[in-house]
Amino acid sequence: MENEKKGFDEEALKQKISEVMEVINSCTDPDELESIKKIVKQNVPFTRRGYFAAVVLKMLMEKPQRKERPQKENKSERLEKKSVEKKTSSPSPAPIAENKEEKQPTRERVIPEGAKTLYLNVGKMKHLYAKNLSILLQKELGITRDDIYSLRVHDKYSFITMSEENCNKAIEKINGMDINGRVAQINFSTK
Repeated sequence: MENEKKGFDEEALKQKISEVMEVINSCTDPDELESIKKIVKQNVPFTRRGYFAAVVLKMLMEKPQRKERPQKENKSERLEKKSVEKKTSSPSPAPIAENKEEKQPTRERVIPEGAKTLYLNVGKMKHLYAKNLSILLQKELGITRDDIYSLRVHDKYSFITMSEENCNKAIEKINGMDINGRVAQINFSTK
């Protein structure tokens, strides 16, 4: 009866709020959320933000519900499924590789003059990815994410573009370091 007076289903609203919180907690691109938050701050007065959030939730509740995505399988389930597929299926042609640029647009970053590129002999085959490499560089060199102009991680090697000063620090601190079971060799790139 109380919900009828309010004009909405309180339980459904609580469920939608918990779904939104799950999306926030599992967000892989916090920079995107930060950008949206900044726009909201610029365009919605502080005293009206609570109402703004309420109206956005109301609009979200009024939208027709989309079909839920199937939950992702954990690693052991995927491996088990693959082994079953291998046993039961015949060889099939190799899948066509999709263009990753279409999936996720990357922001173009201007590399300042005087920047240098380093070659590192560790890559994806040693489970080194751009995020891990960025964190390693920030920790070891005492720099921020913005000090790293470009990271390109390939299967067996990586390229890092930074200021010459940071490149020299990286050569000094990372050369000879063990990165995921491989002794790092880092020097200025010739390409």
